[in-house]
Amino acid sequence: MSAGGAPKGSLYFHFPGGKEQLAAEALTQSSAHLRDTLRALLAEGDTDTVFDTLAATLTYSDFQRGCPLATVALDAAGGSEQIRQACVDGFESWRAALEEFLRDKGIGEDRATEIATVALAMIEGGLLLARTRRDLAPLRAVADHFRSTLERELP
Repeated sequence: MSAGGAPKGSLYFHFPGGKEQLAAEALTQSSAHLRDTLRALLAEGDTDTVFDTLAATLTYSDFQRGCPLATVALDAAGGSEQIRQACVDGFESWRAALEEFLRDKGIGEDRATEIATVALAMIEGGLLLARTRRDLAPLRAVADHFRSTLERELP
């Protein structure tokens, strides 16, 4: 606000819930962007492009950008129901995109739900380990495991 010269009251005019609302809406927007990117990449029919894109983002940002929700989910979500719910909704939208991809590939609904949940947990863990180690190896290991899982599961 100071950089733009806007009065402090304008924040509360546009975001009556204050900084908490602003943070939740920023999380919602970044979650939707990643969900849309994930769907577009999966529409190409190959999960490798998802992992290549995540790896490129990590590399380009010098391992500063991983999951746009993870840090907030761990740090701030416990103190704010609105922020926690934005994180829940974001993670769920990504899991649903993975599930939709798996069902489109012919995997049954219950199994697709299970695999999508495990895949999302693996991706999140792979991103976290890659960021902290400053090494793409954990993310590549997740990509290899997910590819092998799909090969076994596809009808």
